[in-house]
Amino acid sequence: MNIQIFGTKKSSDARKAERWFKERRIKFQYIDLREKGLSKGELRSVAQAVGGLEALIDEKAKDGYAVALAQHTPSSMLEDVLLDNQQILRQPIVRNGRQATVGYEPDVWKTWE
Repeated sequence: MNIQIFGTKKSSDARKAERWFKERRIKFQYIDLREKGLSKGELRSVAQAVGGLEALIDEKAKDGYAVALAQHTPSSMLEDVLLDNQQILRQPIVRNGRQATVGYEPDVWKTWE
């Protein structure tokens, strides 16, 4: 397994995901979205795995303007808006190769073992 967890230290779900993998002694790489965001290729890969770019938007994010912008952006331009406003992505984003989850999903992660 090649697990990557994308999140921020302030996200409680990202911390829970980190703890979940540590408790099972599963090695992972943690990427802080504030320091190094998702690349265009990573965003496309995750979006394809979770059912589209819309599934990545956290409607409860603190930056309400960016959320509204993303919700009212045509799908052809949504990728660029999300790359520029990664603070509105649901967290954690957990990748295992081509598989990915958004949010705290331990039931799915169990199937990866």
